[in-house]
Amino acid sequence: MNLDLQGRRALVAGASQGIGEACARQLAEQGAEVLLLARSGDRLAAIVESLPNDGGRQHRVVAVDAADRVAVVSALQLELKQGGAVHIWVNNTGGPAPGPAHTADPDAYLQAFSQHLVTAQAILGLLLPGMREARYGRILNVLSTSVKQPIPNLGVSNSIRAAMANWAKTLATELGPDGITVNNVLPGLTRTPRLHGLIKHLAAGSGRSEQQVVDGMLASIPARRFAEPAEFAAAVGFLAAPTGAYINGINLPVDGGSTASL
Repeated sequence: MNLDLQGRRALVAGASQGIGEACARQLAEQGAEVLLLARSGDRLAAIVESLPNDGGRQHRVVAVDAADRVAVVSALQLELKQGGAVHIWVNNTGGPAPGPAHTADPDAYLQAFSQHLVTAQAILGLLLPGMREARYGRILNVLSTSVKQPIPNLGVSNSIRAAMANWAKTLATELGPDGITVNNVLPGLTRTPRLHGLIKHLAAGSGRSEQQVVDGMLASIPARRFAEPAEFAAAVGFLAAPTGAYINGINLPVDGGSTASL
């Protein structure tokens, strides 16, 4: 099984913690040179220092707010000029705040659409030339199982994630002839700061204790536990490698079996 990513360069967004950090570590372990993007420059620098860098690899940091599209595009243009093409893009961004769909402010939808889909489209335009030239591209969108089954109390997120999923499926058809695959990897309940925040929000809004919220969540997962970020990253590593060359345009849940649909 060929999981070797030597000679490949990967961009991992949201890489300062949780799933993003785990994905950066996984790809580096497989031999990729990794470009880590997030707001926290200090945290990213510490992660870079801990990544394997044999073979002359130079992992790099892009400390920028993913919500600032102009800043993201400017920073990535410089990185592509200095470090070369990116072949693997882990498109991982924090989801919108929880809450019902019907009470959400219209601007919340507008902001989320701009931050997620519009910014992703801008990044795509920067990365495509290098992927096409190499005849090797892996675009991996970290979305949510809500694209298969909407999650209660995540109204804005459910809507935007679905839009991202269909964007990706369209790209998979368009870019497949260029040796570029586009897939969505859907995390279930994973031990991340976002999960901790969701637990607190649900507890505060329901009058239940945080432990009661946790127990309810675990009861909905056949595996009866939360995922570890490294388990999600292993799926990303497989799809990013040559092993994933013929897997294109799919939604892959990594959720312990909790999604009710196939």
